Amino acid sequence: MAMRGLMNTSNLFLSSMNKSWLIKLSSKIVFRGTSARFLCLKLGRSNDASDKENNILVNNLEGMGVDVRMVRQRQPGVLRKQITNEEVLKKFLQAKGASKETVASIISRYPRAITRSYQSLKERWEIWRSILMTDLEILTILKRSPESFFRSGNNENMHKNIAFFCSLGLTSDDLGKMLTRTPRVFSNTVELNKQMVELLCEIYLSLGGENPYDFVKQLISKNVFIFLRSSKQVKANVNFLQSSFNLDNQELLTLLHGQGGDVLDLSNEYLKKTLANVKEKLLSHGCTENEVDMFVLKHLRILYLSPQNLNDKIDFLLQANIDIQQIVKCPLVLDKSISTTSCRIEELEKLDYNFTIHGLGILALSKQRFALKLEKLRT
Repeated sequence: MAMRGLMNTSNLFLSSMNKSWLIKLSSKIVFRGTSARFLCLKLGRSNDASDKENNILVNNLEGMGVDVRMVRQRQPGVLRKQITNEEVLKKFLQAKGASKETVASIISRYPRAITRSYQSLKERWEIWRSILMTDLEILTILKRSPESFFRSGNNENMHKNIAFFCSLGLTSDDLGKMLTRTPRVFSNTVELNKQMVELLCEIYLSLGGENPYDFVKQLISKNVFIFLRSSKQVKANVNFLQSSFNLDNQELLTLLHGQGGDVLDLSNEYLKKTLANVKEKLLSHGCTENEVDMFVLKHLRILYLSPQNLNDKIDFLLQANIDIQQIVKCPLVLDKSISTTSCRIEELEKLDYNFTIHGLGILALSKQRFALKLEKLRT
């Protein structure tokens, strides 16, 4: 009995101890879990905070006249930055002659401009001024395309590109035109631009050309946009032109020296689409395959026109009682907008101008030359 009582007492003690230990263990687990949950919530709040806009920055930009809604659409991450240089940028551009409205417009359209340091801005401006004549020319480009100036902060890369293009024989005037028309070319890596030049030289030599760098220089001066395309696409366009018009190597070389270089920057699919449309449209109005080919080769830039635009212009001329053969003989008339052509036809009809006798050349004249011609006809 004594022994049984002792065992019962011992069991009660162990049971009590186990319960106490279990309660403590459970408490630790519960509190550790809660702590872990608190940690997760805290981290989550931290991430949420990092996604919030910098209100001081937003207020500064609004005070400068910047379209903050446009900034949110284009580069919203800029508004979350804690360190920016909007005041530095504002003073720098105003010192170069920019108005308050111009500064606001530049930031609205390319918000990352406010992340550039004063030193970076100064160096980039000096590089551009080594090519362009005045600060006003640079500001004109910035107004049109702020991305061209602020897209890359790699001034060393731009220096290398300028040196590379100069080594090809391009002059300051050539570089100025490139910078004005396609400043993004200078943001390419030098290696990428070199690859395009090497490809053009390779194509030229494979066709029997003798002075590849003269050819490249000529092509760049006419169509610098080619550097915005891939080597694969340019090569595909050259092959497409040769096969589409059954040109031998010499004929293709002649074409590339002329208008052929103008369309090499088009996407290959677009080139195929527009050529197919031209052929379909002209053939449907009774032109022969040979006439269509001669029409396109005579004015290859016609392939820039979208199918809808080209069709609308041809239909308008036909409705004005102009024969399709006259259009084929004067493709330049399709360079003008329908509204311009319509006004000119109305003016000429008042003077009983006969397109059948005199042709359509008058419709393709520049605005100034057309006005002079019209005055002569009236007198």
